[in-house]
Amino acid sequence: MARAQTVSIDELKSIAKRIRRHIVEMTANANSGHPGGSLSSVEIATALYFRVMRHDPQNPLWPDRDRFIVSKGHATPMVYSTMAEAGYFPVEDLMTFRKLGGKLQGHTVMQKPPGVEMSAGALGMGLSFSLGHALAGRLDGRDYHVFCLLSDGDCQEGQTWEAAMASAHHRAENLIAMVDRNHIQNDGFSDYQRFPAGNGSRPQRPGGWVLKDGHTANIMNLEPLEDKWKAFGWSTQHIDGHDLEAIIDALEQAKAHTGGPSVVICETIKGKGVSFMENNPDFHGKAPSPEQLKQALKELAD
Repeated sequence: MARAQTVSIDELKSIAKRIRRHIVEMTANANSGHPGGSLSSVEIATALYFRVMRHDPQNPLWPDRDRFIVSKGHATPMVYSTMAEAGYFPVEDLMTFRKLGGKLQGHTVMQKPPGVEMSAGALGMGLSFSLGHALAGRLDGRDYHVFCLLSDGDCQEGQTWEAAMASAHHRAENLIAMVDRNHIQNDGFSDYQRFPAGNGSRPQRPGGWVLKDGHTANIMNLEPLEDKWKAFGWSTQHIDGHDLEAIIDALEQAKAHTGGPSVVICETIKGKGVSFMENNPDFHGKAPSPEQLKQALKELAD
């Protein structure tokens, strides 16, 4: 049986805040993980699991379920927290995150826990995998939709654009991509800015190449991103990725679109909801300290 899609916007906002608290608590408890890109995608996942997707936590392998495929597989704090809130497993299990022998590992592993659709680590594979699910649904005569969450880094990968081209060619109208466009990634090198080795003003790599600050505009500029998707034959929308009503409306429009795939580019803030994490590249892959956890939970209090 599909989940009833009756959750109000106010309820969704409360769920999103709980998910954010889970994210900072579980990464602090593990002293590792990726809070920044998890926090930026909370509203996207909340809208999917509680209003848009057809799914059943009691039957994770239901053949007619919609699929949520997370190409940015390091965002497991968001994935697991949302699944726990949706009833796939007890919320208490979140504190086993990144523990040896546990099912909640640092990058997604298919069906660990049940409901995780794809094993991910290296970026760029999710859209290809999603297209496979979309075409399989067509061959099997099923009407499910496939929702694929991409990062900025995914959109720098050649495989993503091969999949984008193939998706349009095959008119995969049941495939919907969502880009968590938070404008920050882990790190990268500049080939247009060089400092003398040992300068000391910026972190160095052998040969004197400077390690950039984590903003995609300085590492590998993606703009004009929406025009790129259009050129590859996709129906596009560009929205505020923290506006739940806008997300729901965009995804419903994408579901109704026929003749080809759709993409929703969601403008988001890395580390959203925690002041010292917002737009801070340091928290791409760094857990909060005990003192920072206290501050974050205070900011995220009801």
